[in-house]
Amino acid sequence: MNNSFHHALPQFCNQTFDGRQRVIIENVSPELDGGKYPAKGVENGSVTVEADIFVDGADTITARLCCRAAGSGEWERSPMESTGNDRWRGSFRVDLPGAYEYTIEAHVDHFQTWKKGLVKKIDAGQNVALDLQIGALLVEKGAGRATNADAKQLTAFTAQLSAKDTVEAAAAALDELLDLIMARNPDTTSQTTYDKVLKLTVEQKKAGCSAWYEFFPRSWASQPGKHGTFNDCQRLLPSIGGMGFDVIYLPPIHPIGYSKRKGKNNALVAAPGEPGSCWAIGNSDGGHKAVHPELGTLEEFTDFVAAAEKLGISVALDIAFQCSPDHPYVQEHPQWFTWRPNGTVQFAENPPKRYEDILPINFESEDWKNLWIELKSIFLFWISKGVKIFRVDNPHTKAFPFWEWVIASIREDHPDTVFLAEAFTRPKLMARLAKIGYSQSYSYFTWRNTKQELQEYVTELTTSPLKHFMRANFWPNTPDILHEELQKGEREKFIIRLVLASTLSANYGMYGPAYELCEHLPVAEGKEEYLDSEKYEIRHWDLDRPGNIRAEITRINRIRKENSALQQNNNITFVRIEASPGNEHDKLMAYAKQSDGGSNIILTVVNLDPSNTHRGWLRFPLEQFDLSHQHRFNVEDLMNGNHYEWSGEWNFVEINPRAMPAHIFRVTLS
Repeated sequence: MNNSFHHALPQFCNQTFDGRQRVIIENVSPELDGGKYPAKGVENGSVTVEADIFVDGADTITARLCCRAAGSGEWERSPMESTGNDRWRGSFRVDLPGAYEYTIEAHVDHFQTWKKGLVKKIDAGQNVALDLQIGALLVEKGAGRATNADAKQLTAFTAQLSAKDTVEAAAAALDELLDLIMARNPDTTSQTTYDKVLKLTVEQKKAGCSAWYEFFPRSWASQPGKHGTFNDCQRLLPSIGGMGFDVIYLPPIHPIGYSKRKGKNNALVAAPGEPGSCWAIGNSDGGHKAVHPELGTLEEFTDFVAAAEKLGISVALDIAFQCSPDHPYVQEHPQWFTWRPNGTVQFAENPPKRYEDILPINFESEDWKNLWIELKSIFLFWISKGVKIFRVDNPHTKAFPFWEWVIASIREDHPDTVFLAEAFTRPKLMARLAKIGYSQSYSYFTWRNTKQELQEYVTELTTSPLKHFMRANFWPNTPDILHEELQKGEREKFIIRLVLASTLSANYGMYGPAYELCEHLPVAEGKEEYLDSEKYEIRHWDLDRPGNIRAEITRINRIRKENSALQQNNNITFVRIEASPGNEHDKLMAYAKQSDGGSNIILTVVNLDPSNTHRGWLRFPLEQFDLSHQHRFNVEDLMNGNHYEWSGEWNFVEINPRAMPAHIFRVTLS
């Protein structure tokens, strides 16, 4: 043996190195931070994986995608297909929520390499007698690997390939059944398996597609001037469910502090009888595991949750890890807060703003382990009351290691929990929260209003690595945010933003009564906060007020439920619209979404201008569906039921926003 190789051999042996493993597997996607974090999937859905897979020379490769529930033994394997340029793609289906694993294996397929060469020689009219003998040996080895019926059939094929009649032998070689049986019994002695087992978190369906409706329970008493209860809120459920929402999000329902209580329109001092901000959590009636007495009892809350579930609606609770100065934690666990030199507790600040009714929790406390255990117990308490979805307030201001631990720990026993991060913050912080376990995230959609801004943002979310782990939830408004785009009160603008939110993203939400009634007055010019905000007072809403957009909301949510193309995010194509030849229209925006397999195609066209009619020529990407540029096809406007026959790639569109500022077309290409 060559001495230099002999000395190098041990380091290969330590890696179970086998020099016959010629296939290279690299650039696997999704693979988050080298496999440190899991990619995301949704129950009863499919997961697509890609990789660069190649071998020296021109041999044929067979690659398989392997998946299993985490900790289980056997892999389930599915074939991968080449997409060109040594890039391969495969997919597998996942069932129940939980933790899964996946990897890739590939080997040189000597049988298919032989067959590919055989076909070329036959087509060239060459003598293939020797080639058929080689094939017979390959099939004979396959019979040795196979069992039962497969072994018998391969033995029979071996005899046929060995026949003196080369025409008969060649016919056997080209038999599709032979391909099928050999594929079932591959020669994997020199197989390459990717050097990482990658992680996947599969979540419940509403993590991947959901429509959220937020309201304050205290504003829904049957009579103005009274404090609403959970029982009062039950009468809202048929209306909310009838509009098509499947998640109801309640701001904090806990006792509200008295110290430094905020008054109407965020006044620093509350007048007698004012309810205060529900985010100032805790008083002598309890903290994060108690309900505000005026809302009702825990039993009445669980009744509300059960009534919602009967209508297919999940109740999401706000989890805000902060306390009022009156919260029991302040007296029982003072070590969980930051104390100032004058002996007072540090309140929340964002200088020069002061939030004296709220005390932040100190995640650098020396007692951090007990703090983490207690905060986890809050989630578990509400899970025991039937809640499986949580909207978490400002998670980016709490320690990332805590979130990574608590979400993973909860999902060990409750894999169907969903966590929405209310993190209007810097991009890297939002991405980190998504990587470490958050199912969904609030997004920058509220501040993306021009065509260019919207297209660039959605492209980033759906084509960058973010698409594998960050699910953006698009909200046109929240109790904290009334964007200037809505402050003119144009009903058409509210519909425009609704259409964009609900069709660009599979997950969207609204601060309900304010949005459906087109509330638009800010607390002051240049501010994004509502006048007479429900955050600080009890309102009484008339949902039948003239000018409401409930009918449009209902129609759009029904379209979402009936069209699977709108229930996913990544299969989206922005479509060109020209105002004149070569001149891209800046007010008309169009995008096509298609379901897996392309059986459902939705083309949305939106007029971003609420005041003026715009028209242009839309180029539908027929080549994306392997159709000619002259193909004729049908579109149905699901907003009004009108049908149109389109001819070729360019077709005329016109949108009068006063009638309806958007088309949502279902495209039938056949």
